[in-house]
Amino acid sequence: MTFSFRKSLLAASVSLTALLAAQAVAAQEAVFVMNTNEVGAPTYNPIKATMLNSASGLLFDRLVSQAADLSYQPWLADSWEEAADGMAWTFKLKQGVKFHNGEPFNAATVKAWIELFKAAEGENAYMAEAIASVEVVDDYTVKFVMSRPEPNLLYNLSSTFMSVVEPKSYAALGDNYGVTEVYGTGPYKLESFTIGQETVLVRNDDYTWGPAVAQNHGPAKVERLTFREIPEDSTAFLELKTGGVDFLLSVPADLMAEVQKEPNLAVLTMAGQDVWYMPINVTKAPFDDIRVREAAAKAINQEEILASVFGGVGAVDDTFLISALPESHVAESAKIKFDPARSNALLDEAGWVMGADGIRSKDGQPLKVSLWTQSDSIFRRLTEVVQAELKAVGFDAEITTFDSSMIRDQYKTGEQQLAVRSYNWDNADIVDWFFGGDRLGYPNVSMFNDPKAEELRATAMTGSKNMAERIANFTAYHEYVLTQFPMAPIYQPVQAFAYNKDHLVVPETINAPSFGTAAFLDLEVKE
Repeated sequence: MTFSFRKSLLAASVSLTALLAAQAVAAQEAVFVMNTNEVGAPTYNPIKATMLNSASGLLFDRLVSQAADLSYQPWLADSWEEAADGMAWTFKLKQGVKFHNGEPFNAATVKAWIELFKAAEGENAYMAEAIASVEVVDDYTVKFVMSRPEPNLLYNLSSTFMSVVEPKSYAALGDNYGVTEVYGTGPYKLESFTIGQETVLVRNDDYTWGPAVAQNHGPAKVERLTFREIPEDSTAFLELKTGGVDFLLSVPADLMAEVQKEPNLAVLTMAGQDVWYMPINVTKAPFDDIRVREAAAKAINQEEILASVFGGVGAVDDTFLISALPESHVAESAKIKFDPARSNALLDEAGWVMGADGIRSKDGQPLKVSLWTQSDSIFRRLTEVVQAELKAVGFDAEITTFDSSMIRDQYKTGEQQLAVRSYNWDNADIVDWFFGGDRLGYPNVSMFNDPKAEELRATAMTGSKNMAERIANFTAYHEYVLTQFPMAPIYQPVQAFAYNKDHLVVPETINAPSFGTAAFLDLEVKE
């Protein structure tokens, strides 16, 4: 009897200890919901991916980081120097860095990584195209010999697409790299990845080389991060509200007020890097007629959308770039703004006659077009407003909704006419990405392939000797694209995040353009 009692006490003590240990572990975990535009990323291979998500930046480091003011700061490179003629860059590398599999990071690593990047010849290869060769000067000094000046090199090296991979595992794993296993030098390691569902990361306890812009250089303060993929914003908010998740990496403006009503939730905002827009397929009738494209583009009432859909949070957009970029400062005549009188006049000129039912027709055929969107609520709501604005000038736009994780594959068919979508990027080379003639379907949803645009594109991408020339060349390229109306700009949001303030402590200052590595390193879980 005494033995049984003691045994029960021991069992109870062990159970309590296990419970307390489990609670301690749980206290060092946080669950995030990715931006709906990141849902469905199929790989964490930065060399081959055309889409990466928020977890990518925690698995890998880059040579260079960016501060909130967009200046370039040290990371895996302690310092760098550009030759006066722009034909060489020399980088001094951080010492003592190791990859997740124990391999050392050094100049030989950088040489092998750049060679892998260039050899892949994927969508991202342009970022290293100007690097002719890489010379190992010593163990921690590397020299990029350039085939031409590349004023945008530091930006490219700060991009998650130029995350430094571990070359030996990359070669050994082949297509499995980024899916079953991933080896970077980042503050977190990959534990599991289920495409379209979730990614689980565990802390890299050896990490002490965080970017200069972070207050904490490592290790990270939170042991385990789960990134869930929830394609519906309202569902994600409900999960946050009920405690199923701790942090939303994107909060649409129409949910901001709901978040602010909850006493345990807080909102964090940063300068925006998104543009919401309506791509127009220039190859599909009736949009092969530039007059019809312009009419559709100028039917969009950006001010009305800002007020009615986004509650006045953010700003209207009238070009394809975020307004913080100097290349967005095009001629006033090239900006695309709401002008229904112009839309109606163009459609009249193109032979589309307004009918008694408010829908135009030509040669007995109604002006009926498809309007694609993705499944989350803010996109559906915005698309319904766009549909109504198009109808006001005589378009009968029929909405087709695709799951957010599948719509990119649908774009690759080239069957879309109009769509409502967004992108997130803070560099002018996004114009090249979405309107380059060699990327038709996706990411060039507009199927735009214009000879003059291609000439201007080549000059912008490869013909600039310094940053001033690059800005001028990209401004000219951007301006011409706008005059061909392969899209209609709509909206620039702020970056808005929501989190459970009873569970998480978010750094007061985030010296970065977005909520990335620096913020995650400084993030804390309340005891």
